[in-house]
Amino acid sequence: ITKEVFTEVPVAGGVIQEIALDFGSGLTAPALLALPDTKGPHPAVLALHDHGSEFAIGKEKCLPSTAPNPVAEAWAQRFFGARPYGAELLRRGFAVLSVDALGWGGRAGNGYAAQQALAANLMQIGLSPASIMAWEDCRAADWLATHPSVDAQRIAAVGFSLGGFRAWQTAALSPHIAATVSISWMASLPGLMTPENNQTRGQSAFWMTHPLLARYLDLPDIAALSAPRPLWSEVGLADHLFPAPAVESAYTRLSEVWQAFGAADRLALHRPDCGHSFLPDRQTAAFDWLERQLR
Repeated sequence: ITKEVFTEVPVAGGVIQEIALDFGSGLTAPALLALPDTKGPHPAVLALHDHGSEFAIGKEKCLPSTAPNPVAEAWAQRFFGARPYGAELLRRGFAVLSVDALGWGGRAGNGYAAQQALAANLMQIGLSPASIMAWEDCRAADWLATHPSVDAQRIAAVGFSLGGFRAWQTAALSPHIAATVSISWMASLPGLMTPENNQTRGQSAFWMTHPLLARYLDLPDIAALSAPRPLWSEVGLADHLFPAPAVESAYTRLSEVWQAFGAADRLALHRPDCGHSFLPDRQTAAFDWLERQLR
C-alpha cells in the first residue's frame, strides 16, 4: 500500500493529515490520519465509520475534517454528543486512521441509487460489497501496522453502527488488531431477519452480507474468531435496530467462547440505557477500558 499526503492541520493533541491510500487493484481511498504530538511509537486505532444513509462523509464521521464541514459537525452532534470519538482517542495519545469506504466521502456515488448499482455490478462478477469492505479494512490495518509512529503490537479496531460490525469483523480477519471496541452492532442473525430490519433491506444490508457464510457461522461466531483478544461490545437498550433477544443470544455465544479460552476478563458486554449513539460518557468508559487492555 502506498500513501500520499495532501494536507496537515494542527489540532488539539497533535496533527491530522489528509492522505490517500492506494490499495492496488485500482482502488484508492481518501483517509485521515491523526498523529499525537507526543513521542512515539503510539498505540493506534483503526476507526471504522458507519453507514447512516449519509454518503457525503465517511472518514469525517470518526475524525474532525481538515476544513469546516457542516455535515460532519451535524453528524457528531447527532450521534457523538458533538465529540467525534477519533478526536478523543487522539487526545489520549492514540494515532488514529479513518478511511473512506467504497461509496462514502471522496468515493461516494449518487446515494442509494449508486449503492444498489454497485452491489448489482459486483455480484455480477462474483464479488460483494461486504467482501470489498472487509478486504479494504484489513489492508488499512496492514498499512497502519507499518507506520513508523505506530506500535504495531497495540492496534485496536473501533467503530460505531456499521463501523461496529466492521470493527469485530476486522479483528476476526486481521492479526494486527490487538483489541476491539464495537458500538451499536452485535446480534444473532436469525433475530435480525425480520420485516423492516436493516438486515433484510437493500442498501446497508449489502455491506453486512457475505453469501453462504450464514450456513456455517452466525454473526457472533465471526466476532468470536478474534478470541481471546479483548472485545468491548455495546448495544443500547433503546437501540431499535437490534431486538433484545437477538442481542442476548449473541452475547451468550460470545461469553461461551471467551470462557472456553479462559479469557472471560477480556470480554466486556454492555447494554447501556441509551439508543443508537456513542455519547461522551460511553466513549470515556470504552476508551478507559481500551487503554487498560493495550497497556
